[in-house]
Amino acid sequence: MSPSALSWPTEQVVSAAQRGDERALAALVSGSHPNVRRFARTLCASREDAEDAAQEALVVLYRKIGTLRAAAALASWMFQIVRHECIRRARGVRPAAEPEVGVERSAEDSALARLELERIVAAIAALPAEQRAVLVLRDVQGLSGAAAAQALGVSRAAMKSRLHRAREALRIELRGPCQSSGEDDRDGGSDHE
Repeated sequence: MSPSALSWPTEQVVSAAQRGDERALAALVSGSHPNVRRFARTLCASREDAEDAAQEALVVLYRKIGTLRAAAALASWMFQIVRHECIRRARGVRPAAEPEVGVERSAEDSALARLELERIVAAIAALPAEQRAVLVLRDVQGLSGAAAAQALGVSRAAMKSRLHRAREALRIELRGPCQSSGEDDRDGGSDHE
């Protein structure tokens, strides 16, 4: 995957699209597509849902770009739209799915997988904006530390600190009350801040 595939359209393109420039809007949608697909593949339960969620998110981007408050918040905004679409699709009643070759999941396993996905997505969404943004850039989009720091407009040390806090908060949230016995505490101690 080339570094340019990880790049979002520039703030100038976003701003021009917000003002109604059709060429900028087309560039914005096509330039956002690889990242939106990556989000969807990470968050949705199935490949079909991911493709559908990515397409729906791009439609929302096209129709509602004028509601985006800050051009720099595009990635976070799109993450939220994709997240919403994936949750909506996971909760939706779907026609009987075609069984996967060689893999037969019970209804209980499928339901548990959807619930776990919803729990992960909700935990990411609940992070403070600065932590959520760095987590999405590094762990969802796969940007390098330097690229993530540049995208956020912070030093690499600040980016690393935010990422550490985000991962720790996510780990604690996902551990939850059902695993509080300490059996999953691999680092030998509790890191509650």
